[in-house]
Amino acid sequence: MISNLAHVDPSAKIGNNVTIYPFAFIDKDVEIGDNCVIMPYASIMRDTVIGSDNKIYQGAIIGADPQDFRWKEGPSRLTIGNRNVIREHVIINRGFTSPEGTVIGDDNFILANSHVGHDCKIKGKCVLGNGVTMAGDVTVEECSILSSNVILHEDSHVGSWALIKGGCRISGNVPPFVIIAHNPAVYFGVNAFVMRKNGFTDDQVDDVAKAYRHLYQSGTSVYNALKRIEADVEPSPVRDSITDFVRNANLRIVAVPVELE
Repeated sequence: MISNLAHVDPSAKIGNNVTIYPFAFIDKDVEIGDNCVIMPYASIMRDTVIGSDNKIYQGAIIGADPQDFRWKEGPSRLTIGNRNVIREHVIINRGFTSPEGTVIGDDNFILANSHVGHDCKIKGKCVLGNGVTMAGDVTVEECSILSSNVILHEDSHVGSWALIKGGCRISGNVPPFVIIAHNPAVYFGVNAFVMRKNGFTDDQVDDVAKAYRHLYQSGTSVYNALKRIEADVEPSPVRDSITDFVRNANLRIVAVPVELE
């Protein structure tokens, strides 16, 4: 159902069984997949591709122009996957610093008044609480939770299965499986409850806890902590995801004192 009170540009490609409510705005060069719902006063701007089974609520602006002085009206892009819920007044900017632009994966839940900046990558199965703010070029790996009013500064990277508590300001790299809280941000523990609820074994949770005792609670440098992890924790995909993340971050992770980096 496409309301005759909605604006749908003739160049837009609309899939099967799509519902577009009155006063929605669909710009030129937009693609919307099957079974999507676009609520009243939502806007889907140009150069945006949306997959199937997404629901976009009132007042959201999807594919807004990049908010960056470097963008000079050149090519920009936003791609959204499948089965996402995007609530009221969310703003997602197109990206321009990489060919793929801004990318939102599958099965994300983005709550009201959140902002996703240009060239961000949200890999999938993530939750962004009310009022989450992401600057440009931020990456959030799968199955992470950003509680309400979290701020992620430019180039921040959040690992998979991380939980960042409400109101935290993050400028840097949050490794996988951790809970980060407070301002300034501190290590608050392992995201054990969510891990166990989603099929991680007690042994895997124990390995994660042991790894982060070395990284955050031993008083040694990150370099030495990695050596201790590899000597003390049996090799596994869980252990390796931690050590690989820290190395790829050049040993710089949030909540570690500068003198221990």
